[in-house]
Amino acid sequence: MKARDLPALLGAVLLVLLCAATLSAPWLAADPEAMNLGAIHAAPSLSHPLGTDELGRDVAARLLNGGRVSLAVALSTAVLAALLGTSIGLMAGYRGGWLDAVLMRVTDGVMALPLLPLLIVLAALDPAKLGIGDEARSSEMFMVGRMVAIIALMGWTGAARLVRAQTLSVKTRDYVRAATALGASPGRIMIRHILPNVASPMVVAATLSVGNIILVESALSFLGLGVQPPMASWGNMLTGAMNVIWSAPDQALWPGLAIFVTVLAFNLAGDGLQRLLDPRR
Repeated sequence: MKARDLPALLGAVLLVLLCAATLSAPWLAADPEAMNLGAIHAAPSLSHPLGTDELGRDVAARLLNGGRVSLAVALSTAVLAALLGTSIGLMAGYRGGWLDAVLMRVTDGVMALPLLPLLIVLAALDPAKLGIGDEARSSEMFMVGRMVAIIALMGWTGAARLVRAQTLSVKTRDYVRAATALGASPGRIMIRHILPNVASPMVVAATLSVGNIILVESALSFLGLGVQPPMASWGNMLTGAMNVIWSAPDQALWPGLAIFVTVLAFNLAGDGLQRLLDPRR
């Protein structure tokens, strides 16, 4: 193994450990919502390895369960944004003409919008006005799905431009021209001949985007516009720690460290995947 592959291996190992820990949280960790007002800001112990928070809840349990939510939002958003961007970029690059012009102008318009302020506005929209009941709004599936939809709605543009550029290059190659001459339909050409050849850079881009999505989700949750308490996420754990940052700084240390390690791991793994899928290697 080459020395430059070691960071990618480290990132992959960290991701496997993070996923294993967060997925096993419901069975291995304590109840993340169980409060003990007699043990507020308790020091680390065998029963509470990372201590307790301002409501006496186990920090380790909330960290693992919050990681499950944050990773679910990040991975689902990356996949949805990649699918949406790939579809738009593939159509624009292959069809060309007026369709390419319209889709790319829409893409440019979305990219020109200020990301975080727009996400805040979208996240602040009241679902009750859409007829969604209180019970549905408070469910984990709805809150995670809402965050995924909001972030993916603004995050597909980079994928669209990347896939369009790759499609413009691939569609001029001989095997695509041969398939066209043999009478293959545009849909078959795009799916069978072009899509497999633009998939590698798209996979790498999606992997690298996961770190940014985690940061965006954490920022929205920190502002109170993401996953809502009592459900834990790393962002709203930082929100809870904001008021006790001087008296209990460790409450902000653990979720901040988890975000840092996760983003670093995805970036290292993404860089390694880019080198692995590089045809020049």
